[in-house]
Amino acid sequence: MRPLELFALFWLGFAASWIVAGVLWRSKPTHTVTGPRVWLYRVLLVGGGVLLNEWPSYKLHIPRLWHVGLRGADILACLTLVGFAFAWWARIHLGSLWSGAVTRKPDHRVVNTGPYRIVRHPIYTGILAAALATTIAKATAIGIAGFAFLVAGLWIKARYEEGFLQEQLSAGAYAAYRARVPMLVPIPSWRT
Repeated sequence: MRPLELFALFWLGFAASWIVAGVLWRSKPTHTVTGPRVWLYRVLLVGGGVLLNEWPSYKLHIPRLWHVGLRGADILACLTLVGFAFAWWARIHLGSLWSGAVTRKPDHRVVNTGPYRIVRHPIYTGILAAALATTIAKATAIGIAGFAFLVAGLWIKARYEEGFLQEQLSAGAYAAYRARVPMLVPIPSWRT
């Protein structure tokens, strides 16, 4: 199996497990947000996923910008799995409060334990880590564009969710959490 086929297998496995969990393990929302911004982040995420896939580069004969070698591909494959594991840890920790859309669930509250004490959006952080490792292994301009689309889509969705949570949750609860925990990139605190 070629290294990039392994990345495709990882992404397909992650996506399939995520979809199955979404069908089997969810609670009904009390409020779901719709509108143009929802479609914007969805289009960016789908576009990023398509561009990050191997077949557009293969079909369009896009050359590689660099080569990572077999050892590099193995390391990047492991980092892809670490990103997926981090996203799954967050999803399991969130439990029935998880939703693929911006929604309010019964008993909605600020979750600030587990991976949510490291970053406010650990699912997105894990997916972006996996996408970055895949992008480096793929090493094409179209792959870099796909990663940029994913970053933009998840950043827009995260900002949209944060505004929604700020409105929906008790006064100041999300603001205090937001002031304490970084959004997507874990930044060590040097305070003593």
